[in-house]
Amino acid sequence: MRRGAKVSGAGPAALATGLRTFLRRPQPDDEAEFTRLARASRRLHRTFARPPDDAASFRGWLARGEQPNVQIHLLCRREDGVIAGVLNLSEIVRGPLQAANLGYYAFAPHAGQGYMREGVQLVLARAFIDLGLHRVEANVQPSNTASLRLVLASGFRCEGYAPRLVYIAGRWRDHVRFAIDLETWKRRVARSLARTRNKRAPKKRKGPPRGGPG
Repeated sequence: MRRGAKVSGAGPAALATGLRTFLRRPQPDDEAEFTRLARASRRLHRTFARPPDDAASFRGWLARGEQPNVQIHLLCRREDGVIAGVLNLSEIVRGPLQAANLGYYAFAPHAGQGYMREGVQLVLARAFIDLGLHRVEANVQPSNTASLRLVLASGFRCEGYAPRLVYIAGRWRDHVRFAIDLETWKRRVARSLARTRNKRAPKKRKGPPRGGPG
């Protein structure tokens, strides 16, 4: 993963770059693309997310991203720069806790293609390395099976069930609570790097048998 690189053209600088995607800050001129994607994704998002889908709510969302305890990231495809999803770090707490909440959603044209799995790893690197956090939490509605699979595949552990935790789409919604800490994340990264090295290591060629007949 690379940070702070320009991906292509004269667009905003990437905060983190993976094999297929990169993270960047949202900009005012993202409004048309973002709100179009949000409207097209209403069926996908159901009661799980409510991204801004008009000019006023988009401007309010950008303003929220300027708060010191919020980090908003667009997840974009490297091949063409289009917006594939969003990953937010909110409720960032310093002091002895050093923690944040992770929220995320994909947009319908790009869901189910593995972009969000890479995006979660990019935003965790941002949280633990760039922001110096120790713990990231994620709360998922129990009927959101795709999101449950994603957090578990990303190394989060389940820490309990919270009835009526978050008010979304006119109701208080139950959530399953997950978290990952710095130490767990470091172990996962180390294992991933070891697997990559093993795959790239040249295989030993078998030579002729030793000690043939004399």
